[in-house]
Amino acid sequence: MKNKKIPLRKCIICGERKEKKDLIRIVKNKQGDIFIDDKGKANGRGAYICKNSECINKSFKNKSLNKAFKSNISSEIYEELKKEIDQDE
Repeated sequence: MKNKKIPLRKCIICGERKEKKDLIRIVKNKQGDIFIDDKGKANGRGAYICKNSECINKSFKNKSLNKAFKSNISSEIYEELKKEIDQDE
């Protein structure tokens, strides 16, 4: 029996490669909507951020999501990210 390959993704903030389930996925779909993808299955361009307050705060300070999606990201998305972290900790 083969071992199932675990998908690794790279955090856009720290550059660390982690398992997909250990990261938060933010998606921009064809309509230009940007949202947090809880299931990890939504269509569109995805960016991953570590599930820790350090990376979340850096993303807010550096506007990293704006660069990743080449568009202006509302502060609501950053607030949602902060809420995600508060729930996990």
